[in-house]
Amino acid sequence: MATTVVGGRVLPVGKIVAVGRNYADHAREMGAEPPEEPILFFKPSTALLSEPAELALPSFSREIHHEVEMVLRVGLGGARLSAAEAALAIDGVAVGLDLTARDLQTAAKVKGHPWAVAKGFDGSAPLGNWSPVSDVGDLGNLSLGLRVDGTWRQKGNTRDMIHGVVALVRFISSRFTLEAGDLIFTGTPSGVGPLLPGQPVRAELGTRSVLDCHVGGPSTDASGKGAPHG
Repeated sequence: MATTVVGGRVLPVGKIVAVGRNYADHAREMGAEPPEEPILFFKPSTALLSEPAELALPSFSREIHHEVEMVLRVGLGGARLSAAEAALAIDGVAVGLDLTARDLQTAAKVKGHPWAVAKGFDGSAPLGNWSPVSDVGDLGNLSLGLRVDGTWRQKGNTRDMIHGVVALVRFISSRFTLEAGDLIFTGTPSGVGPLLPGQPVRAELGTRSVLDCHVGGPSTDASGKGAPHG
C-alpha cells in the first residue's frame, strides 16, 4: 500500500484526485476555455512515486508530457466541508508531476473514451519531498515551475489558479468524501510538453519542495525507479 509521510505522520494513500484546466493559460493552450467549476479525474495510488531518481517512460506511449503541480495531502477528511473545515483539512504540500500520455489522451478524446490509461499508468504521479503546511505559508502564493535540460518549460504561481485551495477542497468534498491520506493534484500552468530519455528534470514549489530526476528509457516495469510505497 502506498503511503506518504508529513512531519512524521504516516498515512496510506487512498484517492488521488486531480484537477484539470485550473490555470487559464493552460486551458487555452489545450484549446479549451477556463471551466466554471473544477474538472476532476482520478489517478490510482499505484501511480505514485516518491522522490524518484528516474522517470521510466511507458512502452505503450510515444508522447509523455510533463505537467508540474502543487499537490496537497488531506490530513483531516470529511464530506461537504465548510470553508473553515476545508482550510484545516490539508496537512502537507509537495511538488508533483501529472505525467500524461498525450497521444493516448488525444485518441481517447476523439473516440469519446475515458482517459484512465493516459493519466493513471504506473509511475504517472512522481512527487518531490513533503512539507507540513505550517512550514510553507500561503498556499495561494507559491512559485511553481519545471526545468528540462536546465531550461524553464513551465513557470507560474499558485495565485493564478482559477479555483484556490479552499474552493477545491470544498468542491471535491461535496462530490466525494475525502479521507485522511487522499492526495489532490491542483492543476498545471502553461508550458506542458514532451519528455525524452536522458533529459534531466527539476520541479520546484516555492522553496520547500523539489523533485530532481532524469528521464529513463521506455519500460514495462517501473520497479526500482522510485519508491511507489512511500
